Amino acid sequence: MAVHEILKMGDPRLLRVARPVTEFGTASLKALIADMFETMAAASGAGLAAPQIGVDLRLVIFGYTKNARYPDAPPVPPTVLINPVIEVLDGGRTEGWEGCLSVPGLRGVVERDERIRYTGVDAEGAPIDRIAEGFHARVVQHECDHLDGILYPMRVTDFRRFGFTSVLFPELDPAADD
Repeated sequence: MAVHEILKMGDPRLLRVARPVTEFGTASLKALIADMFETMAAASGAGLAAPQIGVDLRLVIFGYTKNARYPDAPPVPPTVLINPVIEVLDGGRTEGWEGCLSVPGLRGVVERDERIRYTGVDAEGAPIDRIAEGFHARVVQHECDHLDGILYPMRVTDFRRFGFTSVLFPELDPAADD
């Protein structure tokens, strides 16, 4: 396993639309997923998309029990989600603060769907079909945006609620938001 460099906003590779994964259960896919989990943990992330480490595949991981970057967020089950599809369910939209490992040191308010159904497959190609709401739904939508070349600042509508984490949330450990 290896910790990969996380690409930063401005890198054109983050703006591409990722390709679907077509082979499952392979040693290379399993190694990539293990590296992604190690990279996410090293950065105290809530999720990570393959394009964030320069891999042009429709693969995201997310999940944690407790997260230093989002100390008030409820746990999200550790998940490998490949070739995801999101369906919006009833529940409306809500605003919430987001950050991103590819946009270190900044946070912004983004409106997201409150309740979604996400489908896809796991590393072995077995189907995943889950309902998520609240922060769990936000994390899934945020990570899946990366697969379409979208970074959360592109979704910020009020830049009065966008800024440096150290100013907006001085109680958070600044090292946890790099």
